[in-house]
Formats: sequence, structure tokens, C-alpha cells
Amino acid sequence: MKVSLKDVAERAGVSIKTVSNVVNDYPHVTPAMRARVQLAIDELGYRPNLTARHLRKGRTGIIALAVPELGNPYFAELAGAVIDVAAQHDYTVLLDHTRGEREQEILVSQGFRARVIDGLILSPLELETEDLRSRTDDPPLVLLGERRYDLPYDHIAIDNIAAARTAVRHLLDLGRRRIAFLGSREGRTHEPAHLRLLGWRAELADYGVAADEDMVVFAQGWGREDGAAAMARLLDAGQRPDAVFAYNDLIAIGAMRVMFERGLRVPEDIAVVGFDDVTESRFGAVSLSTIAPDKQAIARLAVESVMASLGGDAAADGPGRGSRELQPGFELVQRESTLGRGGTPVRD
Repeated sequence: MKVSLKDVAERAGVSIKTVSNVVNDYPHVTPAMRARVQLAIDELGYRPNLTARHLRKGRTGIIALAVPELGNPYFAELAGAVIDVAAQHDYTVLLDHTRGEREQEILVSQGFRARVIDGLILSPLELETEDLRSRTDDPPLVLLGERRYDLPYDHIAIDNIAAARTAVRHLLDLGRRRIAFLGSREGRTHEPAHLRLLGWRAELADYGVAADEDMVVFAQGWGREDGAAAMARLLDAGQRPDAVFAYNDLIAIGAMRVMFERGLRVPEDIAVVGFDDVTESRFGAVSLSTIAPDKQAIARLAVESVMASLGGDAAADGPGRGSRELQPGFELVQRESTLGRGGTPVRD
């Protein structure tokens, strides 16, 4: 049988109002009274009606997360992190994917589900500034990714150029000089692929190594098959890199499959660095060195930005509504694809 506030009040010997104040974390409750009510809550297994609580505030208790591709492990892992953080604020997350299409991103950003969500976290690829100018402030919007908009919305993204430079510097420090970049996206200067390519060029230049543009290979998409196709084209063109920096882990994994099929060893013949640190990168026959964005920080900043815009329970010094540029960190995770099985650089 469902436990009610009245049942808790009777067990604790207090009024229903007092129980409500404890459940809703009202500040003016003495520690002794709070402990007394909490004990009754625990003994009876009472669970608050979160839907009713949100409705009393004129909210639905739902925020939406819209990403380009849910089948991509990076976005799946990010979604899991957002769900975990949102749950700490008693919120449910509605997931949507836009396929990276402008029409879908416009539809999502213009609040086609405004009646059922309290806030939106959107990772756009094709959305333009003019698409957002006519947007109302509701529901609150937080933007993820590299597209920047001169509009009053919090924007969360790692420094892709710096991250790419870190990856390339690692390969250069290992003595690699013919470093290919797999995953260029032609004509899309605002996407992370373009920024990572800029980082590839900049780090080579600073190291005094000429960037060979024949080593830059276009990829149609983000998946393993795209990485395999890009690596095959590179090798078929007579290009033999001694290292590969891939746009993401999936492209790197696809590329390594082709290397194995062609009799090339990783890392002895070709060292490989990916990007995203998805779970799969740790469990291949050769584990993948990769750039690891701080997904937990991205999720926390995004959810807390929505909560602050709603006047919710985010930390007082957390992000709020505005045009803030919030930059989570990243790190280089070194594994077998650059260091070999012994954990030290290997090269014949």
C-alpha cells in the first residue's frame, strides 16, 4: 500500500505540514525535527510524488537532451551522465536525436515540445544564429559543441584545438613525423573536425614539421566504417603514415581494422590516437590512446545551467541564464595504440 504524508506524520508524531517541510527541504526545520521525520520516512519507505511537486511549481520535471546521433557511443555516454546529474535534481531526461540536420535542430530549438519540458540541452551541428533569433526564452536553452552563437545562451565545449594539439604533440614526442588526420569534414568550418584539423596543423608547425595535406583524409560520417574507408583510401593512394590522429575513437577503431588487414602493426608501424574516450576504446585487441573530454563536467554544467535558469536548486555560483562560455577540461589517456603492451614507446 502506498505510504502517504499522513502516514509519515503519524509515525513521527508531527503535523503533515512539518513532514512536507522536511520532504521539500524547507530550511527552517530544526535538525532534531528533521532527523525524527527522516527516520519515519526511512522506516515506512515513503517516496515523494515528484510529479505533484513539479506541477505545484508550474513545471513538468522533464528536461530534454537533443544530440546528433544517439547510436554514437560518445553521445550515449554523455546522455547517461546527463541523466545521472538530472536525477540529483529530481528531473527526468527526454532524449532526442536530430541526425545533425538543420531542419530537425530548428524544430527542437523552437520548442516544439515546450509544453512537456522545462529546459533543453542541445548539441547542434547545422543550426545557424538566425535560426535562434526569433526564439523565446522558454524553455531555457543550453548549447553544447563548437558552434558559437552571439545570443544569450550558455555554451559548453572543450577547447578542441588545444585537445588536438595535445594528441599530436604526444605522437611527435614519440618520434612520429608522418602523422595523418582522419575525419576531415569538407566545408564545415564550425564543426569539431575542423577545429581538430586546425590543432593538427598548428602543433606540427610549432614542432617544425611540415604538414602534408595529402595526409588529411575526408570522412563522410563519424562511424567505424567511415574510419575504415578513410584509412583504405589513404593507403591505396600510396601514403604510408607512421601515426594517425583520428577525429574520434570510432574512426580510429575502423582505421585500425584496415591496418590489421593490410599487415600493419599498431603501434610498431602506425601509432594511433583517437578522441572521446568511449568505453570501447579500452577493450580492443589493442587498447586505444585517446583524448578524454570530461563528460561528467559537461553534463553537470549543462544541467546546472538549466536549473539556475529555472531558479532551481543549482549551486549559487553555478552557471545561469546568459551567454557564458563554459569550458570543461580534457586529458590525454595513453594506451597500447601508442605505447605498446609494455606501456613504453615501441617502434621498430
